[in-house]
Amino acid sequence: MFHDHQLTDPTGNASCAGGPGTAACNVSVSGDALQLPTFSTAAKARVVITFVLCALSALCNLLVLWAANNGSKPKSHVRILIMNLTVADLLVTFIVMPLDAVWNITVQWQAGDFACRLLMFLKLVAMYSCAFVTVVISLDRQSAILNPLGISEAKRKSKIMLAAAWSMSVVLSLPQMFIFHAVTITEPELFTQCTTHGSFVWRWQETLYNLFTFACLFLLPLVIMICCYTRILVQISSRMLSRDVHLRRSHNNIPRARMRTLKMSIVIVSSFIVCWTPYYLLGLWYWLYPEDMEETVSHSLTHMLFIFGLFNACLDPITYGLFTVRLRHGLSRCCPGRRRRSGAGRDADCFVRMTRLSSRGKISASLHSNAEEEKSESIRSAHRPVMPTSRI
Repeated sequence: MFHDHQLTDPTGNASCAGGPGTAACNVSVSGDALQLPTFSTAAKARVVITFVLCALSALCNLLVLWAANNGSKPKSHVRILIMNLTVADLLVTFIVMPLDAVWNITVQWQAGDFACRLLMFLKLVAMYSCAFVTVVISLDRQSAILNPLGISEAKRKSKIMLAAAWSMSVVLSLPQMFIFHAVTITEPELFTQCTTHGSFVWRWQETLYNLFTFACLFLLPLVIMICCYTRILVQISSRMLSRDVHLRRSHNNIPRARMRTLKMSIVIVSSFIVCWTPYYLLGLWYWLYPEDMEETVSHSLTHMLFIFGLFNACLDPITYGLFTVRLRHGLSRCCPGRRRRSGAGRDADCFVRMTRLSSRGKISASLHSNAEEEKSESIRSAHRPVMPTSRI
């Protein structure tokens, strides 16, 4: 991550050997002074905002996870996808956010070598899982729209894709356990940092690793998501513009529930792209031209872009609540105040529904009795006009 005391990439990869402004040390652009990081004002603001986002994200995602698990009906594959993305967001919430905030406060690394390796691994797992599960949602929506008759296989396919997404997240993050370690310097004073210093012989090796991580973490998922929704839009457009007999019923070609889920997934993907693109582009700039980037971009901007990326973990549960009716009902059940306020309202709703059901039965019976009465009345009094007993 980008820190005020260190300028690193979105995976946390940096080293003194890799250039100025890195994790183990800060060298001025002129290269003649070693500057240890400090807890600057921008870093303090970043810590406060990060903790606020952490609390908000934890509350929203835990509520969504509770609502998705609550209920007697079998879980649909869409709900399973939502739960997996919620778990990925919770990993970001409980690993990436606190780690970044505490690291900015302590400035240097104080948790030891093993924690350095483990936390850098878990941090990348969290970020990979968010990206890969979002890709799975895109692929699932593409299958649902392009092959609507294959809905019976959707749950099995989504489970396979989710297993592949989590497995790839773990496998691709394993190098973090070997390239990160705690490094201690003694000049100008004793200072320890969690960094990749010494893990790469040449700078181009570290740059290549960072670019590979960038491609797997952002570029490849972005291309897949764009391709999926492009195909979806083309398919929907072709259905809407078809000249066959279904043209007059084009609004029924895609069920309302499926269209609502499609809109939800589009919002999820769009929020991921919008929130993380500026930060990853800044990281790409740093990997390729670190000196130019440090001369041009202030540390305050890197703080802002990183916080904007973390905000994506808060947007996902809000999106679920807006587009998923069952989750809204589940969330309403977990709010005692709302239950107390809406108790009479629910009784009234039940009464209205029962009245509607009974009225339907009465209407049917009334129609039948009307027909009998009209028949008997016409026999008894042919000169008198038939008057129905009720009108619907």
